[in-house]
Amino acid sequence: MNIDRRTALVGFASLGAASLLAPLPASAALTAYRPKGSGAVDHSAYDALLRAHVKPDGQAYNRVDYRGVKSNLGALRAYLAALQAVDPVSLSRDEAHAYWINLYNAKTLEVVADAFPVTSIKKINLGGSFLFGSGPWKAKLMTVNGKELSLDDVEHEIVRALFKDPMSHYGLNCASYSCPNLATRAYTGGNINGLLRQTGIDYVNHPRGVAVSNGSITASKIYSWYAGDFGGKSKLKDHWAGLASPEKAAGIAAARISGYEYDWSINSI
Repeated sequence: MNIDRRTALVGFASLGAASLLAPLPASAALTAYRPKGSGAVDHSAYDALLRAHVKPDGQAYNRVDYRGVKSNLGALRAYLAALQAVDPVSLSRDEAHAYWINLYNAKTLEVVADAFPVTSIKKINLGGSFLFGSGPWKAKLMTVNGKELSLDDVEHEIVRALFKDPMSHYGLNCASYSCPNLATRAYTGGNINGLLRQTGIDYVNHPRGVAVSNGSITASKIYSWYAGDFGGKSKLKDHWAGLASPEKAAGIAAARISGYEYDWSINSI
């Protein structure tokens, strides 16, 4: 790579319990990964894969063509290898935020596509998560700057701890129905904030994110598991109102939170 270039060219070779998950303190983060530079990453090849295999259903819900991804696993793995060769410390804050979300999502895509057909990511027993039990989240599946990382490491010790942005939850995709959408585009330093907001809007306005009926709110368990990241459960309605349509925001304001649900069914076509 030409070290004088500010853009890292990354492409395909051939193409805890609910409220216990408060924001992680900086001391718990993998602080060696804190972004300190001004570099950027070109995710255009991954962007092309997402555009080809992530299919909106017309109701602001995106399903994934895992069979299509599986047929192109070589290219996806080439992207993942190239991404892991980047030094994320050299990136700007927004570029690093996009980098880690794309790495998490691309690795999840690979794990699920490799096991497909499968009815739930929780049945892919590569290493259980402290919160979710069985699944791939604890397995050391990636290596960045010489350190082996799991999906849990990326989500909890890097994205949540270093960026401290509740909107990150709308970017990280766990390949399940109740998860926020896997975006049809790759995240970049230029679109990270706008795209996370749009994905949040789509989630809050979809019943799997926030459902309002007869004065009661049933919300995704994401808002229970990670309540601390959103300022606590007392702040959830304010957060939702900032993303909801006017009609839904009015319903949220007049309702009370009655419970939380989560459907781990695979988000496939």
